[in-house]
Amino acid sequence: FSRTIEKLSRTHRSSSTMEPIKCKAMVAFGVNDLREEEVIVAPPKAGEVRMKVMCNALCHTDIYTLSGQDPEGLFPSILGHEAGCVVEAVGEGVTSVKVGDHVVPGYTPQCKGSDCMFCMSPKTNLCPKIRGTQGKGVMPDGTSRFTLAKDGSTVYHFMGCSTFAEYTVLAEISIAKIDPAASLEKACLFGCGISTGLGAVWNNAKVEPFSSVAVFGLGAVGFAVVQAAKAVGASHIVGIDVNPNKFEMAKKLGCDVCYNPKDHGDEPMQQVLVKNSPTGFGFDYTFDCTGNVNVMRSALEAAHRGWGQCCLVGVAAAGKEIATRPFQFITGRRCFGTAFGGWKTRDAIPMLTDKMMKGEIAVDHFITHRFNGVGETTKAIDALHSGDCLRAVVHYC
Repeated sequence: FSRTIEKLSRTHRSSSTMEPIKCKAMVAFGVNDLREEEVIVAPPKAGEVRMKVMCNALCHTDIYTLSGQDPEGLFPSILGHEAGCVVEAVGEGVTSVKVGDHVVPGYTPQCKGSDCMFCMSPKTNLCPKIRGTQGKGVMPDGTSRFTLAKDGSTVYHFMGCSTFAEYTVLAEISIAKIDPAASLEKACLFGCGISTGLGAVWNNAKVEPFSSVAVFGLGAVGFAVVQAAKAVGASHIVGIDVNPNKFEMAKKLGCDVCYNPKDHGDEPMQQVLVKNSPTGFGFDYTFDCTGNVNVMRSALEAAHRGWGQCCLVGVAAAGKEIATRPFQFITGRRCFGTAFGGWKTRDAIPMLTDKMMKGEIAVDHFITHRFNGVGETTKAIDALHSGDCLRAVVHYC
């Protein structure tokens, strides 16, 4: 795989082209209607970069949109946003990357502009520079770079990334350049879920040593939360999931105890957790990694009386609302959310990749399934639905 990347990198350095490219892509035409098609990928315009997608990791957000639950979901579109890529061509004015660079796309841009109060603030990573057009499935100039080869009809972008394709085009401010020696298969994981889980603990909640932590949902994001909490010295970590097959890995990563809500009948999980917490008053930090609003309530109400913090990591379906008693807040609990773990994309992904290469962040265990070729994305989706998959990586080369 690494030799293939290096060969492609050498080719791109010597023969970059600004012509349209015909390639394979998985196009979502409607709810659960995903088909392999040939698409035309236009050259990058000013401030844009075209990339060869080497591998793509499936994230539940892709499935969430394909299922029709995403209020911003557009069809037809090319989904995908966790990928490892090689720069193939750059548009006018692009200075941060060049042809041949190894990069990871980021759905949360970082413009770094001195006039951007969000990029200049250490309090947030929510740069709004291209938010208006990204949410509409188009590039910053209001148009798409994708068309169907068979009829020339427009195909929309997704999360500013669209990596279910052999080639894609992104805004320069959405691309993180990484060490070319890094494994793209592993580095692509930092494009969304793993970074989100790590950052939720380290950046948003700022979990302290000797804290108690409860993690709801033991998927890839939840495991990253467990891993991050263990790394900062949390003294008691519990995991909650309806799939007991995940408990062995959870304990290897740092969970002291795991709970299956199905084992507790009609008793609310928050009550189970509070009475089994170290103090009997709840957990210092709780994390919802499910996107289920009922679980979000359990996470909040399992937070410690007086100072407990609840971080919402999972994305709920369109129109869903959270219900709880105001008394939960009056008695000292706080609730907040996270987007991409609070990381500023172009600064953080290279840093996290470097830590991975130094052995400071382990990610190998997240890759549970591998597939080859764009067309096998459907097999990767089946794997993700199976319940025993954390990340399925599809190699395009």
